[in-house]
Amino acid sequence: MVTRLLGNRYVLALLVIVALAAIFGLASVSRPGAVAVSPHTSAPAQATVSTAIRACPAPGSAGASGDGRAEVAPLSPGGSTTQPAPLRVLTQPGQMALVSVPTAPAVSPAVTKGASNAPTGSTVPTVPARGGVIVQATGSMARAFEAEQANPGGLATAQCLAPGTDFWFVGPGQRSASDIQLYLMNTDGQPADATVQMITDSGPVLGSTDAGITVPAYGQVVQSLASVLNGSHVIALNVTTSVGRVVAAVLETSGDGQGAWLPTSQPPAKSQVLPGLPGTPGGGELYLAVPGANNAQVTVTAYTARGTYVPTGGSGITVPSGSALSFPLTSLAGIPAAIRVSSNAPVTVSMSVTGGAPGAPGAFTAATGPLVEQGVVAGNPGSFGGSSAVVLSAPGAAATVRVTELVSGGQPSPAPQEVQIAAGHTVVAALPARGSPFAVVVTPLPGSGPVYAGRVVTQNGVARSILPMTSALNSVPLPAVSSSLTAALP
Repeated sequence: MVTRLLGNRYVLALLVIVALAAIFGLASVSRPGAVAVSPHTSAPAQATVSTAIRACPAPGSAGASGDGRAEVAPLSPGGSTTQPAPLRVLTQPGQMALVSVPTAPAVSPAVTKGASNAPTGSTVPTVPARGGVIVQATGSMARAFEAEQANPGGLATAQCLAPGTDFWFVGPGQRSASDIQLYLMNTDGQPADATVQMITDSGPVLGSTDAGITVPAYGQVVQSLASVLNGSHVIALNVTTSVGRVVAAVLETSGDGQGAWLPTSQPPAKSQVLPGLPGTPGGGELYLAVPGANNAQVTVTAYTARGTYVPTGGSGITVPSGSALSFPLTSLAGIPAAIRVSSNAPVTVSMSVTGGAPGAPGAFTAATGPLVEQGVVAGNPGSFGGSSAVVLSAPGAAATVRVTELVSGGQPSPAPQEVQIAAGHTVVAALPARGSPFAVVVTPLPGSGPVYAGRVVTQNGVARSILPMTSALNSVPLPAVSSSLTAALP
């Protein structure tokens, strides 16, 4: 969970939720077209997932299964030469777990001294940060593994992400979020070197590229970007690495309160689908960034319970190259939906709706891919005082999904529900209120078209949390192998 960010930018992180879906034995339901195999070409194969790593900027998480294990270990503000000892190890198979993570100790002056200097090529100070954790699962525990960080009420505030080399974030600028914090976490045993590029509604921020940000091994650092993004209405951040891998996270806070962790956006593309828009009152704001050299002509298509259409304000959108802008989609207020953003130039997108946690500029969703094998949301609150639902959309062919709940503490799970989604439509699957936290697994059934999903938590008619669902894989498809030297050429 994330309590508020204090003036020293330390996060007091306490709770985390983890779920494992491997116990369901869910087979792949995304059926790619048959691959022609020559006598010298082997058929495509699959590799079973045997390890999974996530990092959470504030609290931590864990899970377990069969012949595997999951560990929650703290990140170090100053880094570490050795892998940190775990705070918690779980080995019970097939259970959803709620893990309390103790408040991290204050950063010592020795670690802080000199760390606030701006890295080479940047005017943005970088300081050590506490409160983050690494979550690592191995063996059968790694299959369909997902983790989220949650607040004291059990409300999931952000997904814990896997390390990578390229992250995108799009959202409100400094005018709406007075404090914008970028967290960089290193889950590996070698230092990583990161670069951050920034785009606003005024275009690329001149001289803003953060080059040479060192993220120590098993460490976490944070940058406050409000000053360099001062006066912006919309921002887009691209975090890349030249050495090593990191996990990036962005926290936006407006006034007092917890703020909002922006979901990662998909890399720029000409077509993107944003799932999980809730049926709550209030307007929606679409955020778009065009990092390329060509202006983007954008059209928005909505998939709702009544079918597919272009909502008011969803056509004739022009975004200049090298800029980030926002557009209101108030006509979708109160309508559960997914939207497709189509453009003649690659764009990256996110969307906010009225609500979110206290101090947040809204509740956010971002583009995802269709579910392959299954999607998992680990952190569904049991006694939050609100209601939970999964918003399911089938932009193409009709689909049928199985929605399964995994109750914490090893309790028996209720019978799954089967939900049918007509082509080009959206269906809301309500999740019954429970006295304890639970996980939810969405599995497209054989023969289904592409399915996009988002979990929504509402309270008193206001959206408090949206988590776009991503695929939680049991196995990774491997390409066919050919004896030809030209097989890898375009």
